[in-house]
Amino acid sequence: MSTSFYTADELKNIGFASYGQDVLISRKASIYSSDRISLGNHVRIDDFCILSGKITLGDHIHISAYTGMFGGNEGIIMEDYATISSRCAIYAISDDYSGEFMTNPMVPEQYTSVTDEKVKIGMCTIIGTGSTILPGVECGEGVAVGAMSLVNRSLDAWKMYAGIPCRYIKDRSKELLKYEKMLREKEKIDG
Repeated sequence: MSTSFYTADELKNIGFASYGQDVLISRKASIYSSDRISLGNHVRIDDFCILSGKITLGDHIHISAYTGMFGGNEGIIMEDYATISSRCAIYAISDDYSGEFMTNPMVPEQYTSVTDEKVKIGMCTIIGTGSTILPGVECGEGVAVGAMSLVNRSLDAWKMYAGIPCRYIKDRSKELLKYEKMLREKEKIDG
């Protein structure tokens, strides 16, 4: 019986650096440099997502449809319980837009200037639909980014942000941490 997600055997053949249990990746997702991608347990990647470059995903991660993650050499790290809503773009790599260099991967490297800086998305963070995260950004634990936001600087933990560029809106509740604790305890018991 065919499903819309890769089977366990098919996941082995993709050639990930590592992957855990209960990994659901849409057959319609595009995976590049799979040997540089590590996936934790309980990870779901939906239709039409693009994963490229160095990417490390923790446990209980969801990446919604049409999202692009471009890890370059420095990489994107998503910690446990993080969520990326649909149509987001996360860049750890970007061309120089100043006009002092040429752009795009079809131009020889000596004529370009590429920024390659790690992006980190903290535990329990949610990134709203249509948002863009630029190289070098760190979203602290528990951050919530509103829809259609441009994240061009690092964000403090347990705060809500929105806008272009994003700005602080208000503090975020930590109530969800009680559920995170309950889930971790349940998983220890279930083994």
